[in-house]
Amino acid sequence: MDKKTSRILFILAAISIIVYLILTLNKQHSYAGWVLVAFFILIAIGLRAYPLLKGYSYPMVIFASVTLAMYQPQYFLTIGNFDLKNLITPLLQIIMFGMGTTLSLWDFGRVIKMPKGVIVGIICQFTIMPFVGWGVAHIFAFPKEIAAGIILIGCCPSGLASNVMSYLARANLALSITLTAVATLFAPVLTPFYMKLLGGEFIDISYFQMMWDITKVVILPIGVGLIFHHLFQSRFKILDSIMPMVSMGGIALILVVIISRGRDGLLEVGLLLVAAVFIHNMTGYFLGYWASKLVGMPEQDCRTIALEVGMQNGGLASSLAADTLGKASTIGLAPAIFGSMMNITGSTLALWWRGKKIPGQDEEEVQR
Repeated sequence: MDKKTSRILFILAAISIIVYLILTLNKQHSYAGWVLVAFFILIAIGLRAYPLLKGYSYPMVIFASVTLAMYQPQYFLTIGNFDLKNLITPLLQIIMFGMGTTLSLWDFGRVIKMPKGVIVGIICQFTIMPFVGWGVAHIFAFPKEIAAGIILIGCCPSGLASNVMSYLARANLALSITLTAVATLFAPVLTPFYMKLLGGEFIDISYFQMMWDITKVVILPIGVGLIFHHLFQSRFKILDSIMPMVSMGGIALILVVIISRGRDGLLEVGLLLVAAVFIHNMTGYFLGYWASKLVGMPEQDCRTIALEVGMQNGGLASSLAADTLGKASTIGLAPAIFGSMMNITGSTLALWWRGKKIPGQDEEEVQR
């Protein structure tokens, strides 16, 4: 797309937001919601013309999805007698299969090559976010199931989004991929452990049930993806371009379904929950970065670990909330909001870091 077309899209987006305000003032909320969705989509497409800004395209799509769920939730609850909540786990399994097709055994083997970075990253991942989530849940005194959702997202490993942000931030992409892979392998053991320890006061947790659900939703699809990568990837190169789009669409749909189901509850605690999730997310970045600094990690690795700690696998948390815990409309709210927000904060942080020189880096490389 050229910049002339992009400017036209931005003009249409500006018109859309004016129309949205007019419709909202006239209490035509049903129509206003569609116009606001169009605004975000136009911005998302327009940003693709600018290399430094196109990283914001996906967050704009997420905003469009959340807007659609808030204004038109009735379309994302059921289709006939089929409850759309039942799509969450299969979608996540497809996303995890796609993750597996991008990995190789070498990604796990890098643990030997960069042990300090992996050890520091995993310790930060599975200490900072669970305990910060527990603290935030208590400070805001949310209803029990909402509080449990905040802890749940903190107990999950990082996801694919952190790899994208590490690439944008010119961080250590190899370390990022390895940390995501290793954290995901630890998730069946550590996620239910922390939920039982920290979230057990809010809801009943079955350790082994959650362990099995994480295994079948995450570990097994990734394993199948790894096998596929080694045996058939050369014959299906098209998957390299298709799976990222499928993953982004799947995450967007999961968010729409979760938020549609919890819309009424979200309207009651909306701003407070957004504030709590924001604090959780930003604290993860901050503590992840400075904990790495304190143990002498290089700047690139500090950025990587910050993004790995601050960005969680919201899809996994949503699946656990819906299937394992059976509370998609309450426990699933914090993961859905976290998943939406971290794409904005992560993109912003990554692009800010992208323009900041790393010691030993050429000025020309920073500017590219």
